[in-house]
Formats: sequence, structure tokens, C-alpha cells
Amino acid sequence: MSEPEEAPTVSEPGDAPTVSEQEEARKPARKRRRPGPFTLLALPGLTVLVGSVVFLTVAGKLPGAEDEEPARTPAAEEADATALVDDSFVPWLKQAAGACTVLRPSVLAAQIDAYSGWNTDSAALTGPSGIAGFDEAGWKKWGKDADGNGTSSPKEPVDAIMALGRQDCALADEVTEARTSGTVNGDLLDLTLAAYTRSTAEVTKAGKVPAKATAYVKKIEKLAKHYKTFDKGDASPGQGAAPTSAVLAWPSATHSVSSPYGTREHPLTHVTKLHTGVDFPAAQGTPVTAAREGTVVFAALTKAYGNRIVVDHGTISGAHVQTTYSHLSAMHVTNGQHVTTGTLLGDVGSTGLSTGPHLHFEVIRDGYYNDPMPWLGVGG
Repeated sequence: MSEPEEAPTVSEPGDAPTVSEQEEARKPARKRRRPGPFTLLALPGLTVLVGSVVFLTVAGKLPGAEDEEPARTPAAEEADATALVDDSFVPWLKQAAGACTVLRPSVLAAQIDAYSGWNTDSAALTGPSGIAGFDEAGWKKWGKDADGNGTSSPKEPVDAIMALGRQDCALADEVTEARTSGTVNGDLLDLTLAAYTRSTAEVTKAGKVPAKATAYVKKIEKLAKHYKTFDKGDASPGQGAAPTSAVLAWPSATHSVSSPYGTREHPLTHVTKLHTGVDFPAAQGTPVTAAREGTVVFAALTKAYGNRIVVDHGTISGAHVQTTYSHLSAMHVTNGQHVTTGTLLGDVGSTGLSTGPHLHFEVIRDGYYNDPMPWLGVGG
């Protein structure tokens, strides 16, 4: 009987060589090449070169390598920012911000910085926008010939600054009214900036600064710190030397002062800023008279100042001087009217943002607010 044939063994997976392995096994073994004479000569030099590059990189001395700039100080950042603004624009920033109690010159400067970086090159700013970013509809509503050159244009910096101030103050009036009525809550400046970047309707609907406006509000407040020097009324070039004797006549028979010129917290808005004039408390209806001869250049009702009159006195001792009279209960002169010292302008009242009957009296010298008392012969 024959022996049974052995069953063929079954290879385990991976035991049998693959096709590629079989082909590779049939190839003759390659001989390792020895380094040629060029390699032997170049290798030491290459090693030295790579080592030098590594050393120079670590040491920070590679050609073209620059040391890191030191951290900027707040003072340096402020100097850089204010250098962007022509000195001649600063009085206009102060005047524009002075149109309402919420606004500050530094805030206006920050808004312009955020939009245009204070680039006054008309060719670089396309369209009608100018430094403050006004479109045609916005300029039609807020634009005026502020510098008196006969042309009203958003590309004229002074016109743009004053237009932005008018727009901001109008928005400030709207949010102030909304907060007074309890419709919204929050800081008035924050609410004003939110209304600027979004709308008053959106602020009112949110009842506070809308989420979509938060980034803009924070950006402006941060930039405004770089321009804080513009808020210092007593440090401005227009302040000049205080008069050593009375230049203006008292505008009211009452000489007592309830709130002097200087930084304070507004009793109604609770915003700390420069109190741009002096408050003379007096009974309702007390006569208010012109402090000097001049021309009425503004006589109208405003929300913040109430009934407000501005008299332009022309040049006094080489400076352009104006006086203002606010919160009047009545006005007895009109825009463009010539007045003399003692002319009845209006009556003491409490219109606008006011805590009671008083006259808010201001002196503006070359566009800057001055302490009125030395001009009246007190404290000079």
C-alpha cells in the first residue's frame, strides 16, 4: 500500500515574497559610492558656513536682522497721534465739541483718526467722504461752510470737523432724551458713539449700547486717550495771558457763582469734562445783557444749552473773542443784529440741560474756551 501524499503546507500571510520583492531580489546588489574628490574638498567649508549661519541667527546678527522695537509708552503714543493733527484744527475741535455737554475734542479727534487717520490729502480720499467720512446725504444734512471761505465741502477739514460735531451733538441730544425718559440706560458718550456707528433707533431698541456697536465704542475710547491733551482748556494755545483788568462788562446784575470754569462732573449727565463757562444763579426773568459791543452770530434754541446766544466781538488785543449766553427763558435779539455793551439780549431761565434758573456765560478766545472771570476783572 502506498503512503498517502503529504498535503501542501499553507503559507501564513506575509510568508510568501511579493512580486516586487521577487523582482528586487533578482536585481544585482548596488555598490556604495565613495565620496568624490569635490565632496571631500567642499564638505569642511559647507560645515563652517552652516555653523556660522546658526551662530549669527542665535545672536541676532544676520545681515538685515533688526532688533525688536521697545514697547511704546502712552506718552509716545499720544505724541505720535497729536502730531497727525495740524495745530490750526485744534481750536475747531474744541469749538465743535463745545456745542454739547457730552462731547469732548479728544473724541472727535479719535473718530476722525479711526476713519481717515487724519489724512487730509483730498486725492487719497475717494468720493465725497473727506477726513470724517461723510457721504452726500450726510453732508447735505450736517455740512456747512464753517471756515467762511465760501465753499462747503466734506474734504475741507474745518468744515468736516464742525459737521461731525453737529452730527454727534444731535445724536447726543437724542440719546439724552431717551435716557431721561427711561428708554435706554448707559453712559451718554457710549450711547452717542453707538448711535453714530449704528443708529439711534437701534440703540433705543436695545435699550443700551447694542452688541454690534461695542467694538466701535471701545476703539474710539481707546484712541481718545491719545488726544486727551486737546481736552485741557487751560493748556490750549488760545488761552493766552489772562487780562489784567476788566475787558468785558458783567452780563448780569448777579455776581455770585454757582459753578466756576474748570473740570467738573455735570450734575445731570454725570460726565466729567471741562465746564466751559461760569454759572451765575439768578431769579427767573433777570435781564441778561451784552458784555461788549459786537454782532449776534447765533440765537436759537438748543437741547443742551436751551436758548443760547453767541455774540462776536471781533478782535480784542490781537485775539478773536466771542461771548455766549445760555439757558435763557427768552431771547430779545436775532441773528445778525448789532449790539452794544449793555444791550438786553434775553432773560435768565432754565431751558436745556439745567438744574435751575441761571446764566451760563462763556468767553471764547481764538476758538478756545477761557475762564470768563479774568475778562470780567476778577482773579486776573
